[in-house]
Amino acid sequence: MALFDVVRSLGRAGLFSLSVLRASKPTADFFRELIREIYKIGARSLPIIAVGGAFVGLSVTLLGYRALDTYGAANQVSAMLGLGLYRELGPVLTALLFIGRAGSSIAAELGLMRATDQITALGLMAIDPVGKAVAPRFWAAVLCVPLLTGFFCSLAISASYFESVHVIGLEPGIFWQVLKDSVDFFDDFLMAFVKSAVFGGTAALVAAYVGYHAEPTIEGTSVATTQAVVNASLLVLMFNFVMSAFLFK
Repeated sequence: MALFDVVRSLGRAGLFSLSVLRASKPTADFFRELIREIYKIGARSLPIIAVGGAFVGLSVTLLGYRALDTYGAANQVSAMLGLGLYRELGPVLTALLFIGRAGSSIAAELGLMRATDQITALGLMAIDPVGKAVAPRFWAAVLCVPLLTGFFCSLAISASYFESVHVIGLEPGIFWQVLKDSVDFFDDFLMAFVKSAVFGGTAALVAAYVGYHAEPTIEGTSVATTQAVVNASLLVLMFNFVMSAFLFK
């Protein structure tokens, strides 16, 4: 029975994802909702992304310097930072922060809409609830997470530059040259945004699916929010491994 329940849940999630894509029609109302969701889950996530990116850059720089200085390669700290950020840390940590900040919000909002019969009311008014409440959130996440990843990486590199040059004492020209030579535009830089778009879509779909099908109670909403954060985080980590194995040779 457990296996049957898992297969049934996967099938329902797949059908729900198809319904989101089918409901994504470029109408004026859709774009109004999309812009509103971009502000809610994108712009409002900037502070936590900025703080997180800065401290990740500081931590990785300090760790890398201590490790590389043992072998006389302290000047390569920016190479380690750049490759680590664009290939793994940037997309993954941005997605995890996004899930905690915006994914939980999506699940909670849809869960409350279910508990207060707003989703049922939309159906009674001949308005597709998936197209009205889910599709704009999904596409807002697909658009915002890559942008947030770029912001995260920019803050991390800026913090790393400050620590490397003004605290550790590395040459600024060497820092930027090593970073430029180590990070490839197509294989590293662009792939970070591809991964981020996948992670954003995954996070939004999981949060929307769990919230949309939550039990119509306050307790059901809280359970759905917890499930959304946990499931989306695990899926992001799993997809990151799979994509890294195929994208980076």
